[in-house]
Amino acid sequence: MKRFEKVTARVAVLDRADVDTDQIIPKQFLKRIERTGYGEFLFFDWAKDPGFELHRPQFAGARILLTGRNFGCGSSREHAAWALQDAGYDAVIAPSFGDIFRTNSLKIGLLPVALPAAEIRVLMEVANDGGEMTIDLEALELIAPDRPRIPFQLDAFERERLLGGLDDIALTLRRDPEITAYEAAHPARVATISL
Repeated sequence: MKRFEKVTARVAVLDRADVDTDQIIPKQFLKRIERTGYGEFLFFDWAKDPGFELHRPQFAGARILLTGRNFGCGSSREHAAWALQDAGYDAVIAPSFGDIFRTNSLKIGLLPVALPAAEIRVLMEVANDGGEMTIDLEALELIAPDRPRIPFQLDAFERERLLGGLDDIALTLRRDPEITAYEAAHPARVATISL
């Protein structure tokens, strides 16, 4: 997974609450076994509407998504986080997230930032004018034009994981010397190699 340290980018606004994973990536696109190729189907049903918010020209190339409360609720499909990342998003900012969506996002390097709804409302006004924002994970701050720096919270382990670009396998490999030493000191009780 790629490291997340700081991103300065255009921001898109999806001013909707309770956006579930079925809307983020509909079921008919879950047939792939790889993690790529989902971005083109992001918000597939909503995107058919020419007036869909994310079609606005000022949101083209956005890497940060501002949205409403309870984003990513619904089913546990990890494809939702994959689709957002594959479509070019590095972070999603919302008042709250579905727990499983949040966990899936952190495991692939997509940063979920929880901020108070009133703060997000102000940020949406800035973003609707096509403004850029910076998310600094090292400092745990969001920087928007003509606004004071906005602190946000993230668990220390999750922050370390994102800053280091560490997925589950990379986290395990950090313990490789200890795992090897343990295995050497504890011979297998059952023969695991068959001829």
